[in-house]
Amino acid sequence: MKVLADLCIVPMGTDGPSVSRYVREIKAVIEASPLKAEMHANGTNIEGELSEICALIERCEARLAEAGVARVFYTMTFGSRRDKDQTLEQKLGAVS
Repeated sequence: MKVLADLCIVPMGTDGPSVSRYVREIKAVIEASPLKAEMHANGTNIEGELSEICALIERCEARLAEAGVARVFYTMTFGSRRDKDQTLEQKLGAVS
């Protein structure tokens, strides 16, 4: 099933309030993926098959574990259309 996802990953229990080091790690994992993704201020929009997005999230989790992050908070929302395939650009273009 093709979906548009909005993903926010928050590493917790790190040194101090900044998590940018860990976000860079997550960003590298996402950029290495063949899925279309666009980062925004509070997360990332991802376009693809639900199973592929879930596998990508698991790779992000593994990278954070390797970096020593003991706790992670995830917020994920998914949207799909059964009547047609829709890209991120098409969805945004519909309200322009």
